[in-house]
Amino acid sequence: QVQLVESGGGLVQPGGSLRLSCAASGNIFSINDMGWYRQAPGKQRELVAVISSGGSTNYADSVKGRFTISRDDAQNTVYLQMNALKSEDTAIYCCHAAIATHWGTYESDYWGQGTQVTVSS
Repeated sequence: QVQLVESGGGLVQPGGSLRLSCAASGNIFSINDMGWYRQAPGKQRELVAVISSGGSTNYADSVKGRFTISRDDAQNTVYLQMNALKSEDTAIYCCHAAIATHWGTYESDYWGQGTQVTVSS
């Protein structure tokens, strides 16, 4: 069993900052890509940021220069530092990880339960 547990969401004023964390636990052999997705009411889920096992990152154009993704492999944790938040960043944020549970097996996709981020004055 593998679980991803997010934390750090909440209510923040425009221009403020939040840091999301997502910790993977359970039967983990290796983790490849880790990332954050978000879904706003009435919209499709979109990729926010992704980080590879080698540290390469990719961001949605809408968050470039404001958000930073990082990971701590010793803790099996991925972070999303969100600065200069805007009302349009309001959404449920979910973390994702591609995890192999045993040597020689393919990675499977795992998702967190989601954490609400609300940007409002």
